[in-house]
Amino acid sequence: MRIVSFNIQNLRLRHPDGVARLDGARDRDEVGEPETLDAADRRLAAALLATSDADLVVLQEVFDSETLDWFNRHVLPKAGLRPYPYAVCLPGNDGRGLDIAVLSRRAVRVTSHAALTEAELGVRSDTPDLPVFRRDCVEIEIGQIIVFACHFKAPHPDPSAAWPVRRLEAAAVRALVERRFSQPEQGLWLILGDLNEPWDADATPAIAPLLPPFSVDLMARLPESDRWTYYDFHSDRYGQPDALLAAPALATRWPDSVPVVLRSGLGFEATRHRAGHLPGVGRHRPHASDHAALLLSLPGA
Repeated sequence: MRIVSFNIQNLRLRHPDGVARLDGARDRDEVGEPETLDAADRRLAAALLATSDADLVVLQEVFDSETLDWFNRHVLPKAGLRPYPYAVCLPGNDGRGLDIAVLSRRAVRVTSHAALTEAELGVRSDTPDLPVFRRDCVEIEIGQIIVFACHFKAPHPDPSAAWPVRRLEAAAVRALVERRFSQPEQGLWLILGDLNEPWDADATPAIAPLLPPFSVDLMARLPESDRWTYYDFHSDRYGQPDALLAAPALATRWPDSVPVVLRSGLGFEATRHRAGHLPGVGRHRPHASDHAALLLSLPGA
């Protein structure tokens, strides 16, 4: 089984003048650029996913199920991918529509945990009756694997205020894993998605409850210089907000499964990437996203 995690950057379907059109891979403060870049961005995102040939695709930052269905049925086929037979996007807690979406070739059971409160999970907090996840933690059952797909609170605009929010989210995901598996180290589970850890490697990670020894960081199977998944053109900085954290049993069963970071859809401004770009990529835009995608192959799963 081939699994991809990809922050597709603000995928939203709109209907100006009654015509369906996808927003481009851009932040909300990027204005004044030609609308033609929007369609090019989404063609590149589809082309990037086509290179992965994934059985399971987990997307972050999808507006709603209508958006996902349009991308699946109308954009992916132009990149040579058949529409995925299973397409699910459940509403999360982010009022801007930054939801987690699932595309799969295999039958899946998808469960949102957006409504779970901190009290229900037994997580200590000053706000026990509020939803613990700022967006969601989506639980995906596919074959013998359980995937916990996440998109945690971003560190900006106030990193110090965002840190305890991410720490709470990480503790909640751990609680979900421990609730699902009486012996978590023996389960076949995978935590993936945009966990939004910032660049400062010297700081105590907010996601520490999920890190080894609780899990095995599969990205650590790559050389440290090859783990980056994100480029911020505002600050000219690179980071690795995207994660693949595996149960010890899963890591042991697939000891040779090394993640592949798919960067060919990034803009040329991310100069650390020199291994080639998809046709049509620009300096900043068009691009598939400001994130690379992560591909993990689990043969025989």
